[in-house]
Amino acid sequence: MLGRERQSGRMPMRKNAMTQNKTQFDGAKVLLGVSGGIAAYKAADLASKLTATGAVVRTMMTDSACKLIAPATFEAVTGQPVYTSLWQGPEDFKIGHIQTADWADTVVVAPATANIIAKIASGICDDLLSTTLCACWDKPVLLAPAMNNKMWANPIVHRNMSILTDQLKFKTIGPASGRLACGTKGIGRMAEPADILEALMEIL
Repeated sequence: MLGRERQSGRMPMRKNAMTQNKTQFDGAKVLLGVSGGIAAYKAADLASKLTATGAVVRTMMTDSACKLIAPATFEAVTGQPVYTSLWQGPEDFKIGHIQTADWADTVVVAPATANIIAKIASGICDDLLSTTLCACWDKPVLLAPAMNNKMWANPIVHRNMSILTDQLKFKTIGPASGRLACGTKGIGRMAEPADILEALMEIL
């Protein structure tokens, strides 16, 4: 296994995560990275909850994520534009990966697929989200892994997670056990948005 929660940077999942004071996130600038897992729909609920607690949420999505849930959903729940490409247009380029990395107080990637985890751990920068995350290594970062249970059990995935938690001090929450998109049961479900919200409260 990846290691005990506190030692490995994993945040415990708790019940009643919404009992914290609403002012916890007032004015906090949160960068939400959404990668291409089926749990991307849960990220919209997380964005909504963060906005309701006073955070300013900017969302970055991979191409795969955009095929699973529309960027307009995140624009609607956050009131902020959504960024999907390094080349969105000259009027948007000033947002850029460096400017966004500097802007954010904290970063959460939900869902964090095996692909985006591998990119961050390897320093690969081939889209807007991976490029921005490469510049966020010195920020509080929370990953919410989500993938098939066999993928989560892969030693290479665990090695990549160890790089992020041990060397970069990223925090993680989940994955949880339950029914997966493929129909099997196992460890790989993304943590619930309320639990992710509470974990963010601890690291902000």
